[in-house]
Amino acid sequence: MIRAKVIGATGYGGIGIIELLLQHPSVQLTTLVAREEIGKPIDAIYPHLAGFCDLPVLAADDPRAQAPADVVFFATPDGVGMLQAPDAIQSGARVIDYSGDFRFASAEAYTDYATRIGRNPVHAAPDWLGRNVYGLTELHRDALRSARLVGNPGCFAVSCILGLAPAMKLGLIDPVGAICDCKTGVSGAGKKLSAPFHFPARYEQMNAYRLAGHQHVCEVEHELAQQAGREVRVTFTAQVVPVCRGILSTLYGSLTRPLGEAEILALYRDFYQDSPFVRIYDSQTAIGTMQVRGTNFCNLTVSVDARCNRLRIVSHIDNLMKGQAGSALQNMNVMFGLPETTGLSRPSSYP
Repeated sequence: MIRAKVIGATGYGGIGIIELLLQHPSVQLTTLVAREEIGKPIDAIYPHLAGFCDLPVLAADDPRAQAPADVVFFATPDGVGMLQAPDAIQSGARVIDYSGDFRFASAEAYTDYATRIGRNPVHAAPDWLGRNVYGLTELHRDALRSARLVGNPGCFAVSCILGLAPAMKLGLIDPVGAICDCKTGVSGAGKKLSAPFHFPARYEQMNAYRLAGHQHVCEVEHELAQQAGREVRVTFTAQVVPVCRGILSTLYGSLTRPLGEAEILALYRDFYQDSPFVRIYDSQTAIGTMQVRGTNFCNLTVSVDARCNRLRIVSHIDNLMKGQAGSALQNMNVMFGLPETTGLSRPSSYP
């Protein structure tokens, strides 16, 4: 059995991976660590886990928190993983970090990212940059097999990269000027309370934010540039809409040559033929975020605006699953030589 430890166990990302690990046939969940609600059993904090898990939440300095593990999930904010992940790896564990600490392969790329979110641009574990793997399974499956340290991708980045990667790889669209128009549910802000996400302030409210530069742009442009083989520049707009979970990203790119929907559909299906969690649909199929809710799927709708010679991809994911815990488990499966669908094959809950 794979022994798993979750650090940051009481947040949305932590509880998401706990729920998945409890149903995984090859995992034994052994240790839960967090900064808050220390000493409480996890099912007292989240009563829906009653009868499934009653492990106590431990402080990081509790000797029991140092128990050996085969995999450690850091469901933590930026700045935590870079301080603690090297020790976890030294102890023999493989690490999957949710934050932006290990999404980039160089100190320069990390500095660009950290500057955008107002963090210290100096990385605390620079020796690990370049030995880490970006955890978008569909594009880095081979590298993940031997990875010791994985930077889980951002939720917006997952939706945009999966939506545009085939078009960039195959040269279908201009690599400069693509548009990512992205909407997310309120859970994307995390568990911590804040005034803009108080119910009266959020109900029936929609707004764009971080128009000066969103941190996920760094990931999107870097990963798409690897596919295109040249520099990529996108216009990215993040918006919050009054739903609990889900991301809908409408992605636009100028076609480099006239192409029809049927031809692009075939190219996308071929590109993702070995990716069980990416499903491709034509523009006549009626789908939305409800069809991926609670799942690790990314549903992509392919459409061509022939009048404007523009490709339009609509990408649907659950931000807490394919955008977070589901991707983390998918990465773990590949890292430990398991079928990547293990513990993740489920339909959405509908309606």
